[in-house]
Amino acid sequence: MKKNFVVDTNVLLHDPRAIFRFEDNTVIIPIYVIEEIDTFKRDMSELGRNAREISRILDEYRGRGNLGQGVALDGGGTLRVSFDRVKEPVEFLDTHKKDNLILSVALEVQRREPEVPCIFVSKDVNLRVRADVLGLAAEKYEEQDVVSVQELYPGSSELEVDNDWIDQLHERGELLTTLEELAAHRVEGARGRGTHFYTNEYLLLRNARGPQTTLGKIQVDAESGQVTIRPLARARDHVWGIRPRNREQAFALDALLDDSVNVVTLIGKAGTGKTLLAIAAGLQKVTEERSHHKLLVSRPVIPMGRDLGYLPGTVEEKLDPWMRPIFDNVEYLMGISHTDRRSGRGADELKSMGIIEIEPLTYIRGRSLPNLYMIVDEAQNLTPHEVKTILTRVGEGTKIVLTGDPYQIDNPYVDSESNGLSYLVNRFKGQSLASTVTLFKGERSDLAEMAANLL
Repeated sequence: MKKNFVVDTNVLLHDPRAIFRFEDNTVIIPIYVIEEIDTFKRDMSELGRNAREISRILDEYRGRGNLGQGVALDGGGTLRVSFDRVKEPVEFLDTHKKDNLILSVALEVQRREPEVPCIFVSKDVNLRVRADVLGLAAEKYEEQDVVSVQELYPGSSELEVDNDWIDQLHERGELLTTLEELAAHRVEGARGRGTHFYTNEYLLLRNARGPQTTLGKIQVDAESGQVTIRPLARARDHVWGIRPRNREQAFALDALLDDSVNVVTLIGKAGTGKTLLAIAAGLQKVTEERSHHKLLVSRPVIPMGRDLGYLPGTVEEKLDPWMRPIFDNVEYLMGISHTDRRSGRGADELKSMGIIEIEPLTYIRGRSLPNLYMIVDEAQNLTPHEVKTILTRVGEGTKIVLTGDPYQIDNPYVDSESNGLSYLVNRFKGQSLASTVTLFKGERSDLAEMAANLL
């Protein structure tokens, strides 16, 4: 049965091609949505780009027929722009507000076509609540590839196996098995629960009858279903003066130092060591192994809480407060003390030597980045489009690491499920060039770990 979907402004600003995702149903855009989109068209952010794109799409379909009466969409369905709204005033709806005018259009669509289900689609939770109170069916707009943060691929699993598995793994350097056998040995309720295994997924193999454990990594042959498990080669090695304190950190360092993996996503709460491990591995690759020319560290410039406004000084001076967490980690790895800072030592030494470059993501568009070790910190604040823009800048020989926590988002236009970091993890799982590690245990301090868990 065909349905009428009335689409809110925020849906189109988030995904300008959303009108093509409702199959053979009718997509109705209230005229007030187009008025709101018009206010964003000069914006230089992604919102502005999306506003301009949906405007171009609507203009293209305007040339195919009358949008007020309805125009057939490519791939099925109908697009219609509506300016009709309920004539009878609804007591608690202030019609001076655009949101309420958009709701009134949906109410009129429902009144005129009572035999056709009418569904209001919005990313605004309060607007969906108001729609529900008015008797409108309301749904949250979600792209097909979006999964909840609880179901996000963690990158590792725990198995309970016979001791023979562990012995063979270390004696032969690899262990051959099948996906069915792995699933049969998966620990129920453990981290990494689920029914699938993917290439570059990490394993904790635990002896079912003793205290022995070992760490491994799998490669999956998609055609035959055969799985090869290999032990981690450098699970306890020092990297720029630090070593992993738990198994997830060991997984992370393995992925960060593996030259066959070009994209690494590190997910975890505050204090789990995501940024520190990434920078340590980057410095190892640039200064010790010399497999990359330079370490490039970047992060989105999005404030937490109330913004301080414009900052004085040069570009470097303006960026200093935003990039201070990066400097802190670099100086910690360099062993810089308070006395050293007073004498002028610090992360600037590495910058002047051309070893490390720190810049905001604002300037990444249009660049080509070959043979770099690139870290994008706080990637949970990026949109899927921004993540795509970043990854398409990557040149030959470059490794890119994205770190973040989907539960700590400061960007008002994404959430824990629709942000670019979660999107990347979901789309790249199982790819031979990609690896994901979720870090669970905080190592910053006992207080930081307690705060992360209790607050």
